[in-house]
Amino acid sequence: MTDYTVEFVGTGETITVSDKQTILSRCIEEGIAQEYSCRVGMCLACSAEIVEGEVEQQVAVARGITEEEAETYALTCMARPASDLKLDRGKYPPSIEEDANEPAAADD
Repeated sequence: MTDYTVEFVGTGETITVSDKQTILSRCIEEGIAQEYSCRVGMCLACSAEIVEGEVEQQVAVARGITEEEAETYALTCMARPASDLKLDRGKYPPSIEEDANEPAAADD
């Protein structure tokens, strides 16, 4: 088991996370206000941009984000650190931003 430092950009918050633990679970233990809802990689509320470092999140790719997005974004409920990290919380993959900006279909 290896421990890594996870720093949240712009907040001054830093935690130590084992490579066997998700970033979200450690945030909850430490009382850090990381947004989440489903905890299984589907809602994408826990998304963060990977500013520096690497994560392991194969299940996240199968669930909510593409392989390409997984290179730049972490779903903290699924992601486990593979190096020291810098994350920018509240940043969403482009596919999510596009969905959010599309007008809702009108009911006929």
